[in-house]
Amino acid sequence: MFAQRIDQAREQMAADGIDVLMLSVGSDLPYFCGYEAMPLERITMLVVPRDSAAKLVIPALEVARVVQRDEVFSLRPWSETDDPIRMIAELAGPAETVAIGDHMWSGFLVDLLSAMPNTSFVRASTVTSPIRSIKDASEIERLRQAGAAVDRIAGRLQRGEIELVGRTEAEVSAELGRQILAEGHGRVNFAIVASGENSASPHHHAGTRVIQANEPVLCDFGGTYFGEDGVGYCSDITRNVWTGDRPDREYLEAYAVLHEAQAAAVRAATVGTPAEQVDRAARQRLVDAGFGSFFVHRTGHGIGVDAHEDPYIVEGNGSPLVAGNAFSIEPGIYQSAKWGMRLEDIVVASETGPDSLNTADHHLAVLG
Repeated sequence: MFAQRIDQAREQMAADGIDVLMLSVGSDLPYFCGYEAMPLERITMLVVPRDSAAKLVIPALEVARVVQRDEVFSLRPWSETDDPIRMIAELAGPAETVAIGDHMWSGFLVDLLSAMPNTSFVRASTVTSPIRSIKDASEIERLRQAGAAVDRIAGRLQRGEIELVGRTEAEVSAELGRQILAEGHGRVNFAIVASGENSASPHHHAGTRVIQANEPVLCDFGGTYFGEDGVGYCSDITRNVWTGDRPDREYLEAYAVLHEAQAAAVRAATVGTPAEQVDRAARQRLVDAGFGSFFVHRTGHGIGVDAHEDPYIVEGNGSPLVAGNAFSIEPGIYQSAKWGMRLEDIVVASETGPDSLNTADHHLAVLG
């Protein structure tokens, strides 16, 4: 798998006129070699020349963490008194153009610019994103497993099995995090719990507000689900509940529109449809109902080894969806100082139509 991905990267490098690919911290590194670097002041770098073998430059004290894959890379450990920047520059050779990891520390790039003054640097995502954005069957299955895990948590939330009223948002967020790990994820990425007026903030940080009876609670949560090869794939789901038996009529009416908008965007997410058309499918329903100005973000983002990656479901992205693209569909309505709502599934574009990886009930859960 990893050797095949390196081969794909080299094909893309040849097409783009790139001599060397360099990957450091971030998700590109585990995706292409199975090793996730710690974000340290000690540099780790996978150096992939277009026409020769890849080398993993790594602090010697981190070597024990590496699963060696001889068909993918060889190790180049460096000690505390070595100069790893010089080592990386020598491995790259007289490269004219290097594609360097988008998430690498800028300090390392400054050092490399000095060590390689005749080299032009571009973002590694020009090489890696076209590969990562198309998931194969095994990747889709991992995303499906991750999605099923958070579906089970969402089901418990909707059935009232996760206590809300009388607890702080932070306490409920911590509970969701514990359940994400208990459901097999290796990492909690986020657990947004936004109650009452806080639900109008799309990325609200769960705090000390105590959840009350008869108010909305928006829960958006996900984590990273790791496979045996050490590569993790992300989950992401948003569901809304009402903590009582007397839902606000205005909220109910808005939620019905949101439900329709989300379903319309899922239906539109077919192979060959431009990503921006999927965004428009959700947005138009909200505009028609008078909620257009309250939908303040894109309809979705790609998902895989990163929680947010290509393709982005947003106006201006005219690229057509292709089979294997995986992305969120998550329109929202946010009325400042009042309430907000969002409904989110992960969807895969397939030749047989949109494949929703989340099946938890899409209706508003009324916990009266």
